[in-house]
Amino acid sequence: MSQIFRVYQNFLRRYPFGMQAFQAGILMGIGDQIAQNLVEKRPLKNLDYVRTGQFAVIGFCMVGPATRTWYGLLDKYVGSKGAKVVLKKVVYDQLLFTPIFVAALLSVISVTQGNDVTNTKLKLEDEYVDILLNNYKLWPAVQLVNFYLVPLNHQVLVVQTVALLWNTYISYRTNRGKALHAL
Repeated sequence: MSQIFRVYQNFLRRYPFGMQAFQAGILMGIGDQIAQNLVEKRPLKNLDYVRTGQFAVIGFCMVGPATRTWYGLLDKYVGSKGAKVVLKKVVYDQLLFTPIFVAALLSVISVTQGNDVTNTKLKLEDEYVDILLNNYKLWPAVQLVNFYLVPLNHQVLVVQTVALLWNTYISYRTNRGKALHAL
């Protein structure tokens, strides 16, 4: 196990952006599988592996890169040490980044589901406020700990690990109508 951790640390040092994109993709795909298996209780024959692949690609191409870039900007322009810095980072994260990111994420998920602009707008109207409000029940506390205790190169991993549950929720919320038809 320590050998795996050393290899991971080496890749993270050499390729921080790529490694964090990769781990976000893997963890978003796992979140979708948890949603399908445990929340939706789909039989094995009805699992939607394309949906899981789409979530993984969104994690790799969007979530990992966006969060890593954002955390880097916060670190560069706000700082990395001290309680006031951490509080500022959480406020900026939750009031600036999160509302835009949630809207973008829901839009991308909707497009991968085959929705046009009109249906994507309808899905946003239906889901955005609830998801954003639920975000505020979880993520400020997670980010306080993350920004205070975790080095920059590990912040995406911490967030994506907690996000296993969050991604399960997002997957379930954005696929509610489809989940009922698949059973």
